[in-house]
Amino acid sequence: MNIAFIPARCGSKSIPLKNIKPFCGQPLIYWSLKALEDSKSIDKAVVATDCHEVADTVNSFNFSKVEIYWRNPANARDEASTESVMLEYLNNSDYNEKDFFVLVQATSPMTKPEDFDDAFSLLWNNKRDSLLTCARLRRFIWDEEGDPLNYDYLHRPRRQDFKGTLVENGAFYINQIKNILENQNRLSGNIAIYEMPEYTSIELDEPDDWNIAENLMRKYILKPSQNNQIKLFLMDVDGVLTDAGMYYSESGDELKKFNTHDGKGIELLRKAGMKTGIITSENTEIVTCRAKKLKVDYLYQGVKDKLKIAKEICQQEGITLDEVAYIGDDINDIELLSNVGKAACPMNSQNEVKYLENIIILDKSGGEGAVRNFTEYILI
Repeated sequence: MNIAFIPARCGSKSIPLKNIKPFCGQPLIYWSLKALEDSKSIDKAVVATDCHEVADTVNSFNFSKVEIYWRNPANARDEASTESVMLEYLNNSDYNEKDFFVLVQATSPMTKPEDFDDAFSLLWNNKRDSLLTCARLRRFIWDEEGDPLNYDYLHRPRRQDFKGTLVENGAFYINQIKNILENQNRLSGNIAIYEMPEYTSIELDEPDDWNIAENLMRKYILKPSQNNQIKLFLMDVDGVLTDAGMYYSESGDELKKFNTHDGKGIELLRKAGMKTGIITSENTEIVTCRAKKLKVDYLYQGVKDKLKIAKEICQQEGITLDEVAYIGDDINDIELLSNVGKAACPMNSQNEVKYLENIIILDKSGGEGAVRNFTEYILI
């Protein structure tokens, strides 16, 4: 049996609740677990956590291979080593010592299912004891004494001719359980190296790293072709185009606050040749005015069955629901969100919406640029 193990504690000094912070529309830990779920080589994936928020998020994915292990609080402190929680789990679990143990980092979201499969093949075919993942960095490295460590500065090579240096990217490590118990370490014996692309070397330690990594994820891992199939962009109003607040003037007039950045996003969609529309259960003149300002192609108000309306629009346009993107935030949006090709929700949406399969959880709240945020996914 091949057991994958992901430590995912609550604490993080630089980024609070980092393991479940939205990353490219899903909690960060989702991407590693999805790769493990889809890998042919992994039989079971264990998330070791001390955090109910992490456990609830992981359970919401409904992955068949994944289970929660409640780690000892002493092994969830900043000073605790990863080895300590690995050994804690092994000392409290049933296994065969010949089983393989795969330590996986949730902070390496660009790991693909085939990486695990290919790494196991490399390990077995080369008859190595353990394996770690590395990325090749083509950077010239020096020490504090002014000495070059990986090249001769008198014969400076061109970058394309430079072999570079392999560095750990922390994606995952493989070893047999008996070796881990004997050596008290994730690695031992004759070690194999599984090389991954250079872009996988980024570490998610600071907020700036997050933005860079998301761009790399969209470029190299996510499939832009899926976005290019979208021909119709639909949206809700309250909680999406607005902050869901109810504002009233002294004379009793109802007011809504919209975001100008959303307007620019819709303009960009229109310039890209995409149709746009609003489907809302409310019925106000304010929305009529905003729709006119945004120049949307479709406006439906007072709607109880949003999916039915979306199907009618698709019939008029000669497209399918797979070619539709929709952004909603509440339970009356769930049916439509579950049937379109690309679904998203603002960061402050209801949990029932956030837990939908394949939903993109945006970095912005409703009325704070969430629609613009979603358009950036569509226009990659």
